[in-house]
Amino acid sequence: MNTTVINIKTDKNLKKDAQKLAKNFGLPLSTVVNTYLREFVREKRIVFSEPPVPNAKTRKILDQALKDIKQGKNLVGPFETAEEMMKSLRE
Repeated sequence: MNTTVINIKTDKNLKKDAQKLAKNFGLPLSTVVNTYLREFVREKRIVFSEPPVPNAKTRKILDQALKDIKQGKNLVGPFETAEEMMKSLRE
């Protein structure tokens, strides 16, 4: 394999954590980076995966829904069929 060196700047702790995780998988960090580079070239896309974080309005709605569930409020069902569920939603 014809190899070359890539120099990149990254956060010191990020590099340390990535090396540790790669080692836990039994891999050198360079193998992980090369795998991502191959995928990037093959698929011609970048995937950023951050867990979704609801905004304040959505968080408030979710918190109220969880509170209602715990208190047994605003619950409908269970439904026997999808048609029953749809009927309930239209009412």
